[in-house]
Amino acid sequence: MHRVRLPAPCWEDYMGLTSSFVSLGDGTLPASFDGLKSHVDIKWIEAALEQNGVATVRKRKLPAEQVAWLVIGMALYRDRPIAEVVDRLGLVLPGPNGEKRAITSGGITRARDEVGADPMEDLFQTTAQHWALESADRHRWRGLMVLGGDGTMMRVPDSAENREEFGLPPSSRRSAGYPQIRGVGLMVLRSHLLLDFAFAGCKIGEVPLAEPLIQRVPDHSLTIMDRLFIHYLLLHRIHAGGENRHWLVRAKKNLKWKVIKRLGRGDTLVEIEFPPAVRREHPELPRTFLARVVQYRRKGFRARTLLTSLLDPEQYPAVEIADLYHERWELELGYDEIKTEMLERMEAIRSQAPERVRQEIWGLTVAYNLVRREMEAAALELGVAPRRISFRGSLRLIRDLFMWAAVASPGSLPKMLKGLRLDMRDFILPPRRSERRYRRHVKIKMSGYARNDEHPA
Repeated sequence: MHRVRLPAPCWEDYMGLTSSFVSLGDGTLPASFDGLKSHVDIKWIEAALEQNGVATVRKRKLPAEQVAWLVIGMALYRDRPIAEVVDRLGLVLPGPNGEKRAITSGGITRARDEVGADPMEDLFQTTAQHWALESADRHRWRGLMVLGGDGTMMRVPDSAENREEFGLPPSSRRSAGYPQIRGVGLMVLRSHLLLDFAFAGCKIGEVPLAEPLIQRVPDHSLTIMDRLFIHYLLLHRIHAGGENRHWLVRAKKNLKWKVIKRLGRGDTLVEIEFPPAVRREHPELPRTFLARVVQYRRKGFRARTLLTSLLDPEQYPAVEIADLYHERWELELGYDEIKTEMLERMEAIRSQAPERVRQEIWGLTVAYNLVRREMEAAALELGVAPRRISFRGSLRLIRDLFMWAAVASPGSLPKMLKGLRLDMRDFILPPRRSERRYRRHVKIKMSGYARNDEHPA
C-alpha cells in the first residue's frame, strides 16, 4: 500500500508536556482533547481516510475524523466504557444550534465499522515515520540509530470470530483461554517510540512478520534482536538492503563459523556459510558472509556470545557492543508499558470482531507513541534521558489533564500549570542500578479453579 509522507512539524515549534495541553497565549482553555490533537496533523488523518476510500461526512454525529480519535482515546482510557470515552472527549459534533447531542452504542459501533482498520494502520505508519525517526536521530550511538526488534503476544476477546481469525495457541492445559495475536515491533530503544509494527494470528511466526519491517529499516542504523531472530536471510537483508544498516544478535550455541582473524580478546572476525536450502531458494545470495563474534562475561552470569555486522573494531569497540546489546531489554520494557500500564492489566483488549481488533491495536500503537513523544519533550526540558521519565506517571498526568481541561476555569490555568510543571520533576526516575540481579519467577503460578473451556465468551 502506498504511504503518504507529509512534512513533520519542526521540533523547535513543539511544546512541552504540560504546555501542549493548554494555550496560555490568551488564557483560554481549548477543548479537552485539542492539546493531544495538535500533535497529529489533520492532513495525516484525512490522507489515511482518503487512501482507504473512507468518506468524511460532517453531518454525522461521529464523522470519520472523530472516530480516529475515539480509537486513540480507547487506548488512553482502557478503564472507561467506550461511550464514556466519546462523551468525555467531546467527540460527538453539536447539533445545528450548538446543542449537545448523544450517540448510542450501536451508532458508535457502526461509525467504527465504516472507518475500519486500514486508515488507523496508515495513521500509525505516518506518525511513526515522523516522530520515531526524529527521536532515533537524536539518540545515536557512534553515528547509528539504535533500534530494537522483537515479538510479543496479545490476548483478544474470546469470541467465535476472533478464535477463527486469530487462533488459540497451545498451552499446558490443552489450549489458551483467549485467542491471541502475534506482533513484531521495531522500537527506538533510547526513547521507546515505536518505529514500525506488524501483527497477525498467533499461528504466524515472528520471522515472516519481521520481513516487511526489515525492508523499512532506516539507513545508518543498528537493529538489536534476540537470538530467535538468527535467520541468515533476514540478517543479510538488513545489511544489504540499505546504506550502513547493521544488526546485532545473541548467538545460538549450535552456530558454526570459520575464524578469519583474531581482533582482540573475545573479539573475532568469522565467516559463516548460508545454508544450502536458503541458497537454492535464493540463488542470488553469496556462498558466505563475514560477521564479528564478541564474547564476554558479566559477574554472576554465564558467558555470552554476540554476533554482529559491525566489523570494524576501531570504529565499534567490543566493550561498547557488549554494553549496547543489553539495551535490547528496553523493547521488553516498552511492551510492558503497553500491555501492563496502557491496557490496565486487563485480560484482553475490548473488540469482539476481528476488524475492530485490528483497528483497536493500531489505535493503541498511535496512542502509545503520543504518550512517549510527550515524555521525550519533557525529558528535553528537564535535561534527562527519555528513559528516566516515569511512563506510568506521565500516562496518569495526560489522562488527568484531558479530564481537568474539560472543567477547569480559564482563570485558574496559570497557577495550576505552574504546579504541574513543578510536579514533572517527580516523574524523573533514579539512574538504573545495573548491579541488581533477580531470578525470573512469579508469586502466583496458576489458578486452582477448574478450566472453563466450554465455549467462547
